[in-house]
Amino acid sequence: MNAPFRPSLAAVRASSLAEADECRRIEAFLARQPDATPFHRPAWLQATARGTDNRAHALLLERGGELTGYLPLLEVHSPLFGGLLASSGFGVGGGALLSDGEDPAELFGALEELALRLSCPAAELRGGPLPEGRAGWKVRFDSHCGFVAPLAGDDEAQLLAVPRKQRAEVRKGLGMDLSVEIGRGEADRAAHYAVYAESVRNLGTPVFPRRLFAEVLDAFGEDADILTVRHQGQPVASVLSLYHRGAVMPYWGGGTLAARRLRANDRMYFELMLHARRRGCVRFDFGRSKTGSGAHDFKRNWGFEPQPLGYAGWTAPGHPVRDADPTSSRHAARIALWQKLPLPVANLAGPFISRGLA
Repeated sequence: MNAPFRPSLAAVRASSLAEADECRRIEAFLARQPDATPFHRPAWLQATARGTDNRAHALLLERGGELTGYLPLLEVHSPLFGGLLASSGFGVGGGALLSDGEDPAELFGALEELALRLSCPAAELRGGPLPEGRAGWKVRFDSHCGFVAPLAGDDEAQLLAVPRKQRAEVRKGLGMDLSVEIGRGEADRAAHYAVYAESVRNLGTPVFPRRLFAEVLDAFGEDADILTVRHQGQPVASVLSLYHRGAVMPYWGGGTLAARRLRANDRMYFELMLHARRRGCVRFDFGRSKTGSGAHDFKRNWGFEPQPLGYAGWTAPGHPVRDADPTSSRHAARIALWQKLPLPVANLAGPFISRGLA
């Protein structure tokens, strides 16, 4: 049997995603791709670009006028960490998406050329086909793990699905004087940012600009919301979640110093599981964590099994490898100093640094 005719020539071109028709065309392509993530969406690229004053790009592979390959990119420049093209910036997923039979090599080559043209000596791919064996690239499957598990059929079954020790912590949280709010309004956004900013300062990490969260919420509409846990009216834990193809993704979350005593984080994630099921989700995507980290162990305590993630980094010839890893020994002293900053100072300075982390 003869194979179906396929145009022999394919070409890659760059797009700034400035045209609405282009974005609709990409969304239609994503709808046919089973591996598409929220971080592939033009809405994510545009929101993160606006929210951090960076620039969104896309590389499009076209064959005979048909879109057959796509690579979403965020261009980031930082005086501390240098220039980067990330797929996708500020996301845990991304990478190339291809129609059956297409080779990603042309997209990889175009990415390298675009990075050099934009004065970005580094590029990252977070998922998708990876350029194993390609010059200048380092591919890893041991740096991060993902955590996904099905949601249970009702509230009691969801509680029983949590391993015994962690279930005890959830029960303690359920017994505390805590209230839960879910929304997307200004009060929800203010509470989330206050909690998240304190949480990351305590970890020694600069907080993202508040506008980043607002842009993502506005771009995703009903596919994003905020769940906040309060104690005596004060927010103590809060998480901004994304919803994608039947999965809830708690993405930017944290708790205050009081949250641990109150088991507010345990209560927050359990309540999010219940909320997600009620709105039709069937999976809980706990996101990525660095292998062997405290967050990695926390998610395993909930009964989630780690799945290695494939990431790749490219460095232009003659340039040092980009190091923006918060666990790097190079940054240990900076992290220790940041943890001691007064919260107002950290909140003022943090967004100028974090916009370059991607």
